[in-house]
Amino acid sequence: MANGLVVEPLTVEQAKDGNRLHGVTKADKVFPVEDEETSKLTICNKLSFGIGGVPYEMVRSILGFFLQLFLLDVAQISPFHTSFILFFGRVCDAVTDPAIGWLISKSRWTKIGRLMPWIIGSAPFAVLSYFLLWYVPPFGRGRFLWYIFFYGLFSTLLTCYHVPYSTLTMFLSSDLKERNRATVFRMTMQAIGTVIGVAVQGQIVAESHISHHCFERNMSSYFIVNSTLNGNISNQHTLESILEMRELYIIASGAIGSIYLFCMIILLFGVRERDDPYTKKSEKPIPFLKGTKLVLRYSPYVKLTASFLFISMAIKVLEGNFALFCTYAADLQYHYQNIVLIILVTAVMIVPFWQFFLQRFGKKIAVYLGTIWLIPFLFLMVSLPNNLIVAYLAGASSGLSFASFFLLPWSMLPDVIDAYRLEKPQIKGLETIFCSFYVFFTKLANGISMGLSALSLHFAGYKTGACVQPQSVAFALKLLVAAVPVGLIMIGLIIFRLYPITEDIRVRNELALEELRQNVHISGQSLTNVDNAS
Repeated sequence: MANGLVVEPLTVEQAKDGNRLHGVTKADKVFPVEDEETSKLTICNKLSFGIGGVPYEMVRSILGFFLQLFLLDVAQISPFHTSFILFFGRVCDAVTDPAIGWLISKSRWTKIGRLMPWIIGSAPFAVLSYFLLWYVPPFGRGRFLWYIFFYGLFSTLLTCYHVPYSTLTMFLSSDLKERNRATVFRMTMQAIGTVIGVAVQGQIVAESHISHHCFERNMSSYFIVNSTLNGNISNQHTLESILEMRELYIIASGAIGSIYLFCMIILLFGVRERDDPYTKKSEKPIPFLKGTKLVLRYSPYVKLTASFLFISMAIKVLEGNFALFCTYAADLQYHYQNIVLIILVTAVMIVPFWQFFLQRFGKKIAVYLGTIWLIPFLFLMVSLPNNLIVAYLAGASSGLSFASFFLLPWSMLPDVIDAYRLEKPQIKGLETIFCSFYVFFTKLANGISMGLSALSLHFAGYKTGACVQPQSVAFALKLLVAAVPVGLIMIGLIIFRLYPITEDIRVRNELALEELRQNVHISGQSLTNVDNAS
């Protein structure tokens, strides 16, 4: 019973006595635990579940890599207002997580489950709001409010998809190993989907950014001086190029929206949601506010969430400023989209390695290795900003760390939920609260970090629409893609040292939970036989 995280499983007699104590009768319809055959997931089930996770990671990565660049250079929003848009969108996204989690906990079971209706109902509206997020309205004065509204709306609708989807992991099967395998499929498909999404977005819009960008870098100093004397025309994106870029962003948003809907349809027809196999159907879920207090007071959950919160902030700051770094601080604007693709393709290829590694050495060691590995390559890229070979090498090597970020957080959260189930097996319905508040804190922190990073560019003197930025902006971008992420990663790892669920504890919990499931099944069958005999 290390750290109070391992609970001895109930015996058959204890399970029966517990059922009699709570008045379980035939009318209560004890939910039969799936047998070994029905608890298995087919390859099609796992693949469909994995594809269902593509939309969230795909649009999250696209927004992380491209939204700030779009707002500054295409929509012509000032850095100060851009910081508010990014912050408000993330805060709105974060606040809706517990709210949606509460609404889901109040939802009734339907023919397709309790979570699926939320996923299906939100998808079409999310695609529409995503399209309008990348549209530049013809008016200039209210443009700032336009992006605040549609970024907040899309974030809310995406939450309506992601919270039930992430919770669905706990209701795919009662077999813990099957859930872990499904999680691997999910993370692998999310990584592949991210590559596809960023590739589609990048290849469509990058051509416009490249062909009309800062061409005076290659011109003679004489021409630069004369163009400056004539109103600095060459230092601004032309109206024609801006209109072209806006059109290409609309085309890209339509393509991404189509992928979003396709993945939702595959999830609907390929996955069946199962009810909780550890409790009887007649039990009512615990009230949301009471459940929230229980979740937020659970020490392993708080430590895991806090550690990945800082690590996620580091990745978000890096993602949000990487395009600007390549453009204004490293002279890599012609290679930006290719470097991003190398990072993500490498991450997809490395995911099976991380799955093997965490099974062989444990998840905690995988977290340390995956995050620390990124640090030297960030400093290498900043130290040699104009070296193309170093940029591609750092991108490929960074994919190892990005793969761990894809896999580990959502692989470890079920371990915390299972540990809580063993400590308090009588409490039902907290899975959605665990998942929604984990996402809530992560998104809130990401919103703060992105807002502050955009605000730092404002104070550094970033000029909207300009092809050449001051040296102070270049220096700020170097800090935002190296020093700031490294500092956040170190804070996250220090907190992670306090996380108590080691690999030994996780394995013991898995065995205890399996025995508990079997005992509930046996006790339910015994009561049914007694009722039939009487």
